[in-house]
Amino acid sequence: MQDKSHPLLIPRRLSFQSLIDPLFYYSTSFMEITVQCCKQSKNDPFDDNDSENGTFLPGLPDDLAQRCLSSLSPSLLFSVCHSWRRLLYSPSFPPFFSLYAFLSPLHNPTMALPREVVPQSTIVFFSFDPISSSWRSLPSPPQNPSFHLLRRHPSFLSRNLPIQSLTVSNQLIVIAATTQNLFPALSSPLVFHPESNIWFYGPQISAPRRWCAAGSAQGVVYMASGFGSHYQGDVARSLEQWDLNKKRENWVWENKAGFKDGRFSREAVEAVGCRGKLCMVNVKGNALKEGAVYNVGLDKWEDMPVGMVAGWNGPAASMDEDEIYVIDEVKGRLSKYDGEKDCWVKVIELEQLKRAEHIAAGRGKICAVSAKGERIIVVDVRDKPTRFWEVEPPCGLEVVAVHVLPRMISRQH
Repeated sequence: MQDKSHPLLIPRRLSFQSLIDPLFYYSTSFMEITVQCCKQSKNDPFDDNDSENGTFLPGLPDDLAQRCLSSLSPSLLFSVCHSWRRLLYSPSFPPFFSLYAFLSPLHNPTMALPREVVPQSTIVFFSFDPISSSWRSLPSPPQNPSFHLLRRHPSFLSRNLPIQSLTVSNQLIVIAATTQNLFPALSSPLVFHPESNIWFYGPQISAPRRWCAAGSAQGVVYMASGFGSHYQGDVARSLEQWDLNKKRENWVWENKAGFKDGRFSREAVEAVGCRGKLCMVNVKGNALKEGAVYNVGLDKWEDMPVGMVAGWNGPAASMDEDEIYVIDEVKGRLSKYDGEKDCWVKVIELEQLKRAEHIAAGRGKICAVSAKGERIIVVDVRDKPTRFWEVEPPCGLEVVAVHVLPRMISRQH
């Protein structure tokens, strides 16, 4: 069932019982104040004197007022007045979740790109705010060393070059890509922390790659196999980990149990973390493929179950490292893996999901990049019946990859 109302990643409404909190009885005027603000917003929503005196709820200290307001829907806070809106995007307020997208200019865009999004590289980074239904560009990544991620190369017009990224501990990490000279673009992972709006680099990679098998489990990033400026057998069989649970000064890549051969080095591979294991296949789509499972706790490679390999026919992602979802890119079928029966269970089948190129999972939603990056399809897998809706990218840009992360902080709302 397609849902045209658009709460992209807004948390589910709280039950009435969850709102019955002693904090709300601290001031008998709380509900009266809210109603008055809402009435005011209908006539002049942003003529709010409250922003001048700096109070969120008259009669309450700001810290207690924030605790009260944190139980309300983000969409309500956004709509009532400026001071509540600024609070919603402030570092001290619990963040709602947003979409983060890697975008690339269209081959022949029908309209000129806005000046602020014309990229120095062929990839730009944006975030979609589900409360305001608007796209916002991320701060520019550091340019020292020079930063350039190539999506297409004149010598390979029919092929899109991989740009590999993942989310770990509510941070966005870019781990492998290609430069114009067909060399690895990153000697260290590039990290974006949404709640501080800061980019920074992770630990030096011993052998930078243009593509690899990349994934995460339990707050640890894994980089396996891959291809650098040329093929190297030891790199193609390698596995390294970077533990983000450690203090930043102790970040380092550590060697782990490697592959027996280099069959996972042929193309970019999604290593999907689920229940203490990393699962991956070495070929995309419906082609004949080989699967592998890395047991994180035992530092040991295992065979992938037959049923899991057979149904892994497109992009995959895990929800909270507990369930694996995959889209059959030919049928447009979204399925969830049942480990007990070793089979894939259909969730929904949509024409819009055919030839899906990338998916992300979070907050009960599957976010899929459609064919040619024309739109993002969001499927709420926890609603019955299953709902879906679409998000259009900014004009003149196509979607390369998506992720689900906390919203960025802002002082402009």
